[in-house]
Amino acid sequence: MLSDWLPFFIYALFAAAIPATMIFFSFVFATRPTSRTRQRMLPFESGVSRDAPTFERRFTVSFYLTAMLFILFDIEIVFLYPLAVQLNALGWFGFVELLVFVLILGVAYVYIWRKGALEWR
Repeated sequence: MLSDWLPFFIYALFAAAIPATMIFFSFVFATRPTSRTRQRMLPFESGVSRDAPTFERRFTVSFYLTAMLFILFDIEIVFLYPLAVQLNALGWFGFVELLVFVLILGVAYVYIWRKGALEWR
């Protein structure tokens, strides 16, 4: 019965060891002092402090447009992985479908590039 659980225990060991080694090496190879000042203890995410979207200072539309385009292309690229895995089994039909999908992505990318949606104003 223990042999049935052995792969799970090995997986759990790796799942715990990887973040533990990352944390350990971040302390070992730290290059700057870890002084706790008030400024360093403030929440910070994506280049913006926690209280950034106030009434006086709002995000521009280009920020949201860039974020939505990133999500859109990121999700579409995720669909390429299963297709690439099964490409050999699908044969020429799968290859043509892959080319059509990449062509549609390329046309969309060129379109948003020409429209200036990728320019950070």
